Amino acid sequence: MTEHPVPASAEPATGTEPTVASAVAPEPAAGTEPAPASAARPKLAVWKFASCDGCQLSLLNCEDELLSIAGAVHIAYFPEATRAVVEGPYDLSLVEGSITTPEDMRRIHEIRAQSGTLVTIGACATAGGIQALRNWADVDEFRSIVYAHPEYLSTLDTSTPIASHVDVDYELRGCPVDKRQLIEVLAAFLNGRKPRIPSYSVCVECKRKGNICVPVANGTPCLGPVTQAGCGALCPSYGRGCYGCFGPQDTPNTSSLTTQLVELGMSDADIVRVYRTFNAGAPEFEAAGNAVEAGGAR
Repeated sequence: MTEHPVPASAEPATGTEPTVASAVAPEPAAGTEPAPASAARPKLAVWKFASCDGCQLSLLNCEDELLSIAGAVHIAYFPEATRAVVEGPYDLSLVEGSITTPEDMRRIHEIRAQSGTLVTIGACATAGGIQALRNWADVDEFRSIVYAHPEYLSTLDTSTPIASHVDVDYELRGCPVDKRQLIEVLAAFLNGRKPRIPSYSVCVECKRKGNICVPVANGTPCLGPVTQAGCGALCPSYGRGCYGCFGPQDTPNTSSLTTQLVELGMSDADIVRVYRTFNAGAPEFEAAGNAVEAGGAR
């Protein structure tokens, strides 16, 4: 079953975050000596399905932090980083991408069977990704336009998140995921605790940064009130509305937001479009877009 993020109160206070080295190093139990460097490290595997590889690159972009990560886990399977392959089972699997083909459906069950803990990373893996737009379209028509020989393709009519097919232990959202949150998930796994990932909205991040509210001050449409924090309010910090990259927060009031978007002058088609982007397949955003499309915005 999918593990939900812990409450905001469990977050470390700003400015008191531990170094990466201390974060990923397993904490010895009270009264025991630290394990020797030669002790067996947990085996980590990183898997790709239908995606752009951006979330895997977030791990590689950790740069200096990679030294600590590599010292704490045994990277057993990660084609983006190394050609070396170590056979499973794996203690921790990070899964990027959505399920879009019959082969994907078969493979994700094999991965689940080999994985002690399975964590999905990014919007594709947690909500179907931008490719979930196919869920409202005619896939056969797309194939006939794009490919000279569509009969050679084997694909599904929908793009679905990993949790629609197998049990997932934790979901890390974002398009792409935030590297600091990714390190936090790895540290939590190594130390046997829940990840300290916020579940509140981007609006909280804007308040903490002292940002002017772009919908109130400028009339700019923004998904910040219904979107989970994690990006550091990147777009609003530059005077742009939030695009919902991190998916719905824990209690999104999409009906209220839809009313505000109407008041800001957006057409029904544009409102549907803002709900159907990176996290179009997230249940809350999917329901909101469907409601507007059915005439529920006005």
